[in-house]
Amino acid sequence: MPLLFTTALGENTAIMDNLFLNCADIKKQAVTLGGNNGISGCIYYIEVAAGNMTLQESVIGRLLMRLTELPPEGIYQYLNANALGMTDISELSDMDQAAMGVMIGDVILFLDGYDKALKIKAQGYPMMSVSSSEREQVMRGSLEGFVDSVKTNTALLRKRIRSTNLKVQEFILGKESHTTVALIHVDGLASAPVLDAMRARLTSLNIASVSDSGILEQLSEENIRSPFPQYQTTERPDTAAFALMRGRVVLLSDNSPTALLLPTNFNDFFKTSDDYYQRYGVATLARIIRYLAAFFALALPAVYLAVMNYHPDILPANMLFSFASGRANVPFPSIVEVLMMEFAFELLREAGIRIPGPMGNTIGIVGGLIIGQAAVSAGIVSPVIVVVVACTALSSFAIPNEELASAFRILKYVLIILAYFQGFLGITLGLMGICLHLASLKSFGLPYLMPIAAGDTTARKNYKDLFLRYPLRSVPK
Repeated sequence: MPLLFTTALGENTAIMDNLFLNCADIKKQAVTLGGNNGISGCIYYIEVAAGNMTLQESVIGRLLMRLTELPPEGIYQYLNANALGMTDISELSDMDQAAMGVMIGDVILFLDGYDKALKIKAQGYPMMSVSSSEREQVMRGSLEGFVDSVKTNTALLRKRIRSTNLKVQEFILGKESHTTVALIHVDGLASAPVLDAMRARLTSLNIASVSDSGILEQLSEENIRSPFPQYQTTERPDTAAFALMRGRVVLLSDNSPTALLLPTNFNDFFKTSDDYYQRYGVATLARIIRYLAAFFALALPAVYLAVMNYHPDILPANMLFSFASGRANVPFPSIVEVLMMEFAFELLREAGIRIPGPMGNTIGIVGGLIIGQAAVSAGIVSPVIVVVVACTALSSFAIPNEELASAFRILKYVLIILAYFQGFLGITLGLMGICLHLASLKSFGLPYLMPIAAGDTTARKNYKDLFLRYPLRSVPK
């Protein structure tokens, strides 16, 4: 049962003081309104969120100045008649609402003799301004990216879809963090079962804190053992807006610049904003390259092992002699050679991420060249394996979605082991297993391989934005 306010200021502030005991960042300030012998009041606020606001610029400042000018007997009348008509002011009726108002960065005003509290909008928590997304670079299109504020991110979507059909439903998740999560869809386009399923998953979460959308992704996905992502992620508002107009749902979390798009399918991970801003010929070529890159990132080292150990006869004689001479002085089996170089590139990738600034990119490029050349010169690995591993790494970078690229990075080692023991037969079995697993996956009830599998084979429009991107006039809207 919520604890309601009383008309006694001392009782209300005593409860608030107890709630915020040992919270040095939460400030309490007494005020007197209505001149001499006026009405006592008290405001609570987070120091950084509201401490630097001037009286002229803030809602709380203007309200206090107005209440100070009124006689004591006119203050309650003014609050009931006029103050709540001001922008960003609302009444609260219990202590839980007041504490939550302070926690989200607003100012809470108590007055003696008034059994309500006023929540007044403040400047809020500090956050980064809107900037471009560093993870999803495009050649053409908007440069805006999502930020850490769910309210700002919602506004960026509203800026692109200026329709009353764009619906935003907010949830407060996390027993301690009380994080705001927004579920966004376009009414009439989004699937009702998908919305109901997502609402049910959000309301069933019983966790202490939600610090990022990645927490929501892991806790609400259907198959937790699958390496493949069941949500598409993006840091670009235009990508999220495009998904909304296609009938999909967007999930935003406060303190996270990454949006979750659902439901999703395998083909969605190979699409970028550039595909629709450029002419269809260029977009089609880029998409084909991405699919080929995904195959190379998954299977190229395994194919090398299979050829060298089981099927050398498929190579031309000159190439086979060149490979053999390169491996003549290598003291390790081919699988050890492959795993060593793969591990070295994984180290370089991780080091490039952790080292701050431009030095990270330098480590990734220069380090790869130096280590590869040094390993070949020392006779530890053959020159061809350096080329194979480098092409594999480049292919993984060409996949637009990082989560999908990570899945291929993991499964790559499975194919390497199978190829070492069974050659092309092992690779075939591994690829069949991956395809069967993809066919069994679902994202909110929709098959992961739509429209390739479980799609309407008679509707040709479903294939006009698959491997090839047809002209926009013929792409399904």
